[in-house]
Amino acid sequence: MSIYDLILKNGTVVNHDGEGKRDVGVVGGKIAAIGDLGQADAGEVIDCTGLHVLPGIIDSQVHFREPGNEYKEDLESGARAAVMGGVTAVFEMPNTKPLTTTAEAIEDKLTRAKGRMRCDHAFYAGATHDNARDLAELEMLPGVSGVKIFMGASTGDLLIADDEGVREVLKHGQRRVAIHSEDEETLRANAPLAREGDWTSHPEVRSWQAALRCTERLIALARETKRRIHVLHISTADEIPILTANKDLVTCEILPQHLTLEAPDCYERLKGYAQMNPPIRDARHREALWKAVQQGVFDVMGSDHAPHTTEEKQKPYPASPSGMPGVQTLVPLMLTHVAEGRLSLMRMIDLLCHGQQRVFGIAGKGRLALGYDADFTVVDLKAKRTITADWIESKCGWTPFDGMEAKGWPRGTIIRGRKAMWEDELIGDPFGEPVRFQETIR
Repeated sequence: MSIYDLILKNGTVVNHDGEGKRDVGVVGGKIAAIGDLGQADAGEVIDCTGLHVLPGIIDSQVHFREPGNEYKEDLESGARAAVMGGVTAVFEMPNTKPLTTTAEAIEDKLTRAKGRMRCDHAFYAGATHDNARDLAELEMLPGVSGVKIFMGASTGDLLIADDEGVREVLKHGQRRVAIHSEDEETLRANAPLAREGDWTSHPEVRSWQAALRCTERLIALARETKRRIHVLHISTADEIPILTANKDLVTCEILPQHLTLEAPDCYERLKGYAQMNPPIRDARHREALWKAVQQGVFDVMGSDHAPHTTEEKQKPYPASPSGMPGVQTLVPLMLTHVAEGRLSLMRMIDLLCHGQQRVFGIAGKGRLALGYDADFTVVDLKAKRTITADWIESKCGWTPFDGMEAKGWPRGTIIRGRKAMWEDELIGDPFGEPVRFQETIR
């Protein structure tokens, strides 16, 4: 008789093999068996009757604000929000204070994360004009998910707006580079379009033309340097044809915010709480993004979790900062879209698990398959619950989806065979570890 550390029994497992009633056996933090384990013994058995067992959800774009802005969020509170929302691993962005642009800054984040983060984690190295030649070395450090370029100014001081600067970054290193693609020259020219106190002007300032122009420039530079790139948070209908035409070199990300919210309604209803970069746009863009989801254009989905305090968000536009929390609402939002027929559960997993594994070359995560880490997001597709601000673990204490009824809910977060969250309760002490990548295994 086989003996496992953990068996998840009687659940509907959803993975590369489709959906089916299967048990999952775990040994030493890895998946050891998938199938009928009715005759097997285990140190712990979790009854998943009526629940769906998904591969562990990976959020490949979060801003946890530490060091430098811990009053809005820190690695501990951000990770708490992640596991409460069913997320097993996160990739955290480099626009902190100080910026994550040196080996010392990366090591500092890994040290801060140890014993404090409840989910597994990796950190991006930020690209600047000054560190381009160091990036080939930085991207190979343990716990680094890759290099990030901001081509349009967002939160923080990381900005490379010129072609020469971007070209120089792309010339150094070999891993896929993640990029915030908005044309800085266009954004500056559009600045006078901002109407004070009127958030509906945000998509005019940060226009679809700014996004398209930047992505066209970026893809030309990627072709020239023969460097793989990953274009973050696509928000326009107009970028989709150029992304589709360059899939050999270019992967891209979609956010739930751009699929769920729509201008001008979101700005009239939520005001500053709907402000993010690139902006929520009108129905033309949202409909095109959904079509691109259904046609397989997007490789991954992230939340772009980027909290600010309510005081900051209540400043009149354009003094209000861009960004919203999202790591905790990612799973309920997407399960709702699944329930409403906009995408299949398989496509959701492709965007939130398998896609991350492929795009970033994650070692041993992102698939519910033998030999992979025993990371599971256990969900109840029948649960109907209202998303509320008091459920949010982030320090900011708000969500733009407050009051929305979710159709589907995360019931458990299991990381490397250990419960991190079960039925809205955080379990035990933080035990998150750095994510490993195939290209940097030593």
